[in-house]
This record gives sequence, C-alpha cells and structure tokens, in this order.
Amino acid sequence: MISRASLSRNAQVALRCQCLIRPNNRRCFAAPTSPSFSYETGDASGIKFASRDLPGPTTYLAVVAKAGTRYQPSPGFSDGLEQFAFKSTQKRSALRITREVELLGSELLAYHSRENLVIGAKFLREDLPYFAELLGEVVSKTKYSRHEFDEEVLRVIKLSQKALLANTAEMAINSAYGVAFHRGLGIPLLPASSTPITKYLHEESLREFSKVAYARPNFSVVANGASHTDLSKWLNEFFSDSPSSSPPRVPQLYTTPSKYHGGEERIAHDSGNNMVIAFPGSSSFTGGAYKPEILVLAALLGGESTIKWSSGFSLLSKISASHPHARITTTHSTYSDAGLLSIAISGKAENINGASKEVVKTLKAIASGNVNQEDIKRAIAAAKFKALDAGQTIAAGLELTGAGLIQGGKALQIDEVGKSISGVTEDQVKRTAKLLLEGKATVSAVGDLHVLPFAEEIGLKV
Repeated sequence: MISRASLSRNAQVALRCQCLIRPNNRRCFAAPTSPSFSYETGDASGIKFASRDLPGPTTYLAVVAKAGTRYQPSPGFSDGLEQFAFKSTQKRSALRITREVELLGSELLAYHSRENLVIGAKFLREDLPYFAELLGEVVSKTKYSRHEFDEEVLRVIKLSQKALLANTAEMAINSAYGVAFHRGLGIPLLPASSTPITKYLHEESLREFSKVAYARPNFSVVANGASHTDLSKWLNEFFSDSPSSSPPRVPQLYTTPSKYHGGEERIAHDSGNNMVIAFPGSSSFTGGAYKPEILVLAALLGGESTIKWSSGFSLLSKISASHPHARITTTHSTYSDAGLLSIAISGKAENINGASKEVVKTLKAIASGNVNQEDIKRAIAAAKFKALDAGQTIAAGLELTGAGLIQGGKALQIDEVGKSISGVTEDQVKRTAKLLLEGKATVSAVGDLHVLPFAEEIGLKV
C-alpha cells in the first residue's frame, strides 16, 4: 500500500510538473489597461460614434442625445421625448416594432438623466443592421402623432408624477439639486405634479424639440460588441436623414454653464423623513472640472457597507452603527461641467437629527487632518474600484462615453480614470474637505420639520 506521505509527495511533484508544462496556456483576467476595454472612436457623416468590440454573441447599441432635463427648453420635454421612443415611425407602426423586436429576441430601452437622453437596444450580434436602421428611424422619422401623445405619452408622465408625490427620498434629492444649481442641473428628472406641463407639452412641441435633440452635433452613437467597421457602415446608411444642425426657428437647448449656488430648503411631508447634505463635486473625466480627490472623499465618507454582515469600515458607516434607525449613504454624481457630492440620511426624524450632526463633525475631522492614513488608502482603493466598475459596466459606460463624445469629442477610457484616482494624496483629500466646509453647503430636509434640524444647527454655512 502506498503511504499517505508518499502519495502527498507524488502529488506535489505532479503539480509542479503540470505548472512547468502549461504556463503558456494559462488564462488570466485582463488588466485594467487591457485594450479590449478601450473605445475606438470615429465619425460617420458628421455623427460621432464609439465602439468596443467585446467578445460575445450579443451587442448593446445606443443613441446618447444631449437632451436631458438640464437642456430642455420647457418642463417635461425630456420625459416626453423618452416616452415617444419606439412609437410609430414613417415606416413602422409601434405594434410592428414591438412584434419584430420580440421575434428577434431582443430588448429596447429608453431613459433620460439630467444631461442625456438614451435610447437603445440589446440584441444578437448578427442583428446589428436591423437595430441600426430602427434607431435611425426613431431619430429622424418618428411621427409624433396626436393619439399616441394623448393615450400613451402624457398618461405615463402623469402617472410618474403621482408616484413621485410619496417618494420623499427623490423629493429631497430633487430639492438639493434645485438649491445647488437653480436652473440647468437643478431641474428635476420629472416635473412636479403641480407643474402646468400641458401649457408647454404637446406633440408639435416635441416634434420641434426632436429636431434639435437629434441634430448631428447633439447626439452620438455608442456600441458594445460590434465591429467598428460594421458600425460605421450602417450609421452612414441609416442615419443619413438626421438633421445636420438645429433648425433656427425652434426652441433651442438650454446651454448656460452650471453654477453652484448652495442654500437650504425645507418641505413638510408625513410619508417619511429625508435629509440631504450636499457640496459642489467633480465633473466627469472628459469634462473640464475633473477632481479625483472628490471621488476619494466620497468613498472615505461612505455610509453603507459593501460587505455582508459587516457595518463597514467607512467613516459614516460607524455613525450608522450608532444610529441604527438612520440610513446614511454618500453619492457623487458627475456631469459634463460640474458634480454634486451628496450625503443622504433617511429614517426617524430624531435619528436624522443626531446623525446629521455626526456627519458634519466627521467632515470637520477630515478637514483638520484627524483621519487615519489607512482609511485614506482604503478610500482610494474603493473609489478606484467604483470608477472602473462603472466605466466597465456596459449601460453606465455607454452613457458616459456618448456624453464625452458630444461634449468634448473624447470617449471614456477607464484605465486613465484609474490612474488619476491612484495619484490622489492624503493632503489633497484633507484640503478638499476644508474647502467644502468653508464654502456654502446645500441642505434639503423633507418630513417632520418640527424635529429635522436646520443647516445652522448642525454647523453648516448656507
């Protein structure tokens, strides 16, 4: 019988032999600088486009238009244009589009953010010609008929407005954006239910707005899982009818540069309690006001744990542990020329009152240098991961890349983002926290205003 020790030694020898024989066949994960995650850019008949020929059987194709709420000339235009996506065109009815997409086993999508309107599709790789043609029709041949506006578009917008009435978290963040930026980025994603949108919004006004939103300088096309050559070919064929410039006699995009103001707003509500504390942030990587130290500060503050069954190691997660009925999250939102660093607190009004004061004390501790060097290192690693993960995620990467092409002609290259965050120093983070506290904060409170604190009571200047 072979002894266990002998068997163990033989197994170790065999394993070493296998490692010597097979090193060249070993498969490894791609490094962040792998060219497979970089976009290749081009121009097709005046339309900027970018593609990543990722291996796989499916493709994600999207049109990213400069038509988010920031740029809309009147309330509800961005939402109306989103709802009209994939409705009847001059070539296909909405029913035919739905049936054809179902037969191809594909998915359609349409959404808008504060800066962009995104319409796209996910489909099998060999169906690229069909969906390039379909998106070209949506851009230049949508009918904008009266019955579709009355029965489907306006009805859905009004239902979304009603849903917003009970969402105190969304109400608080919309309030914070309005206080921080006023117009432009301060416009909410959905108009309030009391907004007289029918005064501005109808099928004719949306048809005129589409001529501006889908003018070639104002949109780009981005694809994941498509050949750059094939994409260029089909864009030249199917997007030739899109207007080369915005017509002069229709309402133009609101293009005033973002300006941070700061201030305070309080809204009474009996469905929940929310408080948002916000400061000016960083623009996107392709923008002109990019500050990676803001991303690190957001990761340092944190709030929610990324590890199951653990309260987390971020500074605000410790506050959450001591205030179990208050949920704290830190978010940094980037835009083409600005950003917003926001700390949202929700829960019981009494717990929000106590937690908000601890949040400000934590910020002041960072500004004064009372922060552990290990915490800074963890924050840099977390910020780098979040940025790279967002850029690598197909949906987020599409919008960021498309917006970069429209605003500055540059596609998002995630390896460069990672390098910029790795270069952030401890002094930069401390100096950034100090500058934010010296300036005007943005504070929005929604809920029981008898208990929720004012900005001055928690130590902030507005």
